[in-house]
Amino acid sequence: MDHTATLALFDRQMRCEARSDGPGSRVEHTGPVVRLTGPAHAWNGILWSGLDEAGADAVIAEQIRHFTAHGRAFEWKVYGHDRPADLPQRLLAAGFAAEEQETLMVADAAALPTAVELPDGVELVPVTDAAGVRLVTEVHDRAFGGDSSHIGRQLLDRLANTPDTVAAVLAMAGDEPVSAARLELYPGTDFAGLWGGGTVEPWRGKGLYRALVAFRTRIAVERGHRFVQVDAADTSRPILARLGFAALTTTTPYVYAPEGL
Repeated sequence: MDHTATLALFDRQMRCEARSDGPGSRVEHTGPVVRLTGPAHAWNGILWSGLDEAGADAVIAEQIRHFTAHGRAFEWKVYGHDRPADLPQRLLAAGFAAEEQETLMVADAAALPTAVELPDGVELVPVTDAAGVRLVTEVHDRAFGGDSSHIGRQLLDRLANTPDTVAAVLAMAGDEPVSAARLELYPGTDFAGLWGGGTVEPWRGKGLYRALVAFRTRIAVERGHRFVQVDAADTSRPILARLGFAALTTTTPYVYAPEGL
């Protein structure tokens, strides 16, 4: 893989030319910014920015005014190669809070293993309805902590309105959901995204994460996507590297939450 060319392709297709990811959401190109504005439970934020030092603070202030006027908290997704170099410091000064840094990892989908190997007594079940979505949110709540209900609402929206853009899967040990993940498909692009990948504590270290990667990669290949990408936490990065993913850059969410939200 040519890392520089792949990152440039990712920036163009997934950031500069991004499309709406659900009902009620719209992508807007405003000056040097590409942003996504949608319902409160959806992802709202800045997908791409081409800022210079002279105008960066004014553009940041403009985005705060836009999302605040809509009553939305929002995320400015900063990649390690974004400019100006001090963009993170400018966002912090404007009232954003930084979340944990992750690593953008990409692999050639056709080169990844797609054989699904599961522990005894576990089966993978596609998620197609509200009952399955509830189990996905239950797994995420247990695996990651916090409240994952917004993810459930987003998933329901997409299954109902744009089912060709998402695939979700549960690992079931009998009647117990023990792991869950989703695949986000971007028709017309070279990329498919692996998201979620949460496993409850007693079932970690048994190969479920790798099995869910293989299952989703197979779907991505069948749908004609060349690459699969992950925003990888530190815990996932070694597993993905062993499977054949390459680290292209870092990505850090900077979140702005107006008072009262």
